[in-house]
Amino acid sequence: MADLEDREKAFENKFVRDAEFQFRVNARRNRLLGEWAAEKLALTPEERDAYAKSVVAADFEEVGDQDVFRKVWGDLSARDTGVTESDLRMAMDDLMVEARRQFMTEV
Repeated sequence: MADLEDREKAFENKFVRDAEFQFRVNARRNRLLGEWAAEKLALTPEERDAYAKSVVAADFEEVGDQDVFRKVWGDLSARDTGVTESDLRMAMDDLMVEARRQFMTEV
């Protein structure tokens, strides 16, 4: 019986670690996305940092990536940067890979 309880505890711990890892990767991706978008928006270095933080904060509005997409897309399209929706989605995908890579090399 103890083996079964130990195994259950191990699965619970793995679930918590995996969820925390994914949260950190998403936050890193959002930070990188904010920096990418800030460059497209031609923001100053001080504005870039604040903007990147606002993109990270936007992720807490709803579950999923749509809140982040909506925030960044609204800002990019308001300034007529020439970035398309597909450019933004591709950047989000590419930066997710980069964020995951960064975490994997840190470990």
